Amino acid sequence: MPEKKKINIEYEIKSSPRILYGFLSEPNGLTQWFADDVSVKDQIYTFTWDGEQQKAKLLQLKENKLVRFRWVDDDPQYFFEMEILQDELTNDVALSITDFVSEDTVNERKLIWDNQVEYLISVLGA
Repeated sequence: MPEKKKINIEYEIKSSPRILYGFLSEPNGLTQWFADDVSVKDQIYTFTWDGEQQKAKLLQLKENKLVRFRWVDDDPQYFFEMEILQDELTNDVALSITDFVSEDTVNERKLIWDNQVEYLISVLGA
């Protein structure tokens, strides 16, 4: 399998971590911004885009903090993660995305995340 590059993108989000967490971890929350349809069974999330299904295993869940998935057909060392960061002084909230992508799709993947998160922000009304 070709090597993948780790990318990290941060977005400022005007929302409480608790509300944001629901959109990152619950199927109905994810359906509103991340995929056309999302279902879960035994820690396996099935994401549907334009009729195409992709399955991801839930690797880690920290309430109001972090959600980490691994695509089931991907190398075990790769994952994608959505982490909620909150500044202790200002209470500003940011969403940090970590993803692993092949070298030739870095810009394309960043653009996809930008679009998805922009959509999430509009759904949150933030």
